Amino acid sequence: MKLIILYINLIIVTIIGFSSCSKQQVAEDRTAAEIINNPNYPAMSFGGYRKLSRDTVPSVSDLKEDVRILSAMGIKLIRLYDTQLGQTPNLLQAISELKKEDKSLELYVMLGAWIEAENSRTDSVHHDKENVVGNTAEIEKAVEYTNKYPDIVKCIAVGNEAMVHWAASYNVTQDIILKWVKYLQALKQENKLPKDVWITCSDNFASWGGGDSSYHTDLLKELYQSVDFISVHTYPFHDTFYNPSYWHIPLEEANLDSIVQIDRAMERAVAYTKTQYLSVVNYMRSIGFNKPVIIGETGWATLDGAYSASANASVDINLNIQKVINQEQTMYGLNGSKAADEYKEKLYYDRLREWTSQDSITCFYFEIFDEPWKDYKHPNGTENHFGLIDIDGHAKYALWNLVDDGTFNGLTRNGKAITKSFNGNRELLMKGVLPPPISTNK
Repeated sequence: MKLIILYINLIIVTIIGFSSCSKQQVAEDRTAAEIINNPNYPAMSFGGYRKLSRDTVPSVSDLKEDVRILSAMGIKLIRLYDTQLGQTPNLLQAISELKKEDKSLELYVMLGAWIEAENSRTDSVHHDKENVVGNTAEIEKAVEYTNKYPDIVKCIAVGNEAMVHWAASYNVTQDIILKWVKYLQALKQENKLPKDVWITCSDNFASWGGGDSSYHTDLLKELYQSVDFISVHTYPFHDTFYNPSYWHIPLEEANLDSIVQIDRAMERAVAYTKTQYLSVVNYMRSIGFNKPVIIGETGWATLDGAYSASANASVDINLNIQKVINQEQTMYGLNGSKAADEYKEKLYYDRLREWTSQDSITCFYFEIFDEPWKDYKHPNGTENHFGLIDIDGHAKYALWNLVDDGTFNGLTRNGKAITKSFNGNRELLMKGVLPPPISTNK
């Protein structure tokens, strides 16, 4: 009798266990071919550094907070930029452990291998030579992590803006990037890397032939032949200063309401992004290739060098007494193109996501979190403020709707709940929002 009861109990436990597992949807392991340019796999650029230096590496626990936030937002593909610093192994471990805890978690990674010239960031940089030791170590780590976490790492990007000429402190010639792309492709053929891992390099649209004809070389054609897909960077935000013709308000719009002026300027900014993206697609086709083209990086900063209402401010401010902190840091702020603020970031983010989702273009939006190390000498510089969530866990205006619908309920960053910037006070936020300058062209 006891054996019969024990047997029945065992059956009940088995059924309950099976029922419990069946309720938790198990994520399938997708390949790069299934993920890239699939609108069901939204992408985001990721940096989890919280301090003024990358010497302070976010812990696995820190990064689990970040992964949970990304997952709650529906992000399923993230991009990293290097392999030798401590964040990358910690993040891969964090994702792996969370996937074991939650079988439904689906988050994939495009690893970045940082590539740079010999003597980068010195007065004697040699662009036609490479930092052999550093670059080799980056690639070796990329191979190691891809083989260790094949269910997570689906793509490898060789270099980040490593070929574009204006990256004068570290850029390399096309042959150096091509060498490493071919090396990784050879490893796939030798079964030393998973064959379904896709290889690319992530660079400015001009580097991919979408602009200056000086990039149109036989080496670039060979690079197109060698990569599995093309990852393009486009930044209309920066060109509000460097190429403001599309940004400045035309004279016929000078008397419109300022919000209408801003709205139309942001429409032009998204159109500018499309133009740069399509310039690469068209060049690729003109030289006889037809490979997937993604946006590897684009974004919109929310602050540049001027005092503004803080993310937690509860009192009004007077723009007339706003003081510039550093004149060099206001190219996009009060004394510059007036592009940097949370309202414009939201317009860019929403319209960009709408377009890329509709046209099935993978877009690594830059970026999920503010990173204060990027320009630590200038806390209010733009490079520190491209995130959708600030360093104190405030969701910027682009994500206020997610706070409202409970997406971040129960989630924290640095132990703090995710709340709205500006205390959710839209009127206060809008006080720092200015229309672009009026065009001087008649």
